Amino acid sequence: MTQRTLGEPTEAGLAGTGARVLHIGRDRPIRISSGHRLMHHDGKCSRPHGHNYEISVRIVGDLTEEGWVVDKGEVTSVIDRWDHRFLLEEGDPLVEAFEASGDGDAVVLFEAPPTAEVMSVVLERRLAEELPDNVRDVSVQVSETSELCGGSF
Repeated sequence: MTQRTLGEPTEAGLAGTGARVLHIGRDRPIRISSGHRLMHHDGKCSRPHGHNYEISVRIVGDLTEEGWVVDKGEVTSVIDRWDHRFLLEEGDPLVEAFEASGDGDAVVLFEAPPTAEVMSVVLERRLAEELPDNVRDVSVQVSETSELCGGSF
């Protein structure tokens, strides 16, 4: 009789292990710095300003042959596209100003105001589009400060 210890793969490999949950940034959030403004806001947030954002991602999916749901690098590469960029809503006149100054590549355009809540929705959609087919669900939480957060798990 062959003895097997917990954690050793069987001859069938990982097939049939069911969905697994991967948390990226739960204990140590992914941090990016970005500028934005809320064009139609009646307060100071209508002026260009920036935040240090903390982002956490929850991914549900099946294990790959490599033994994970998804490579963390695939997730962080999507999020890093917003690091040190200016997040603006389509139609914002600042887009033209960035382009005229030669910094058009520093702008990330949103269809809605670039709030933390909208950022979480957009990141969820982008990750769902770009991650492998074994991924079943993606949830993103974006926080501007420890008091404010958008999105939900």
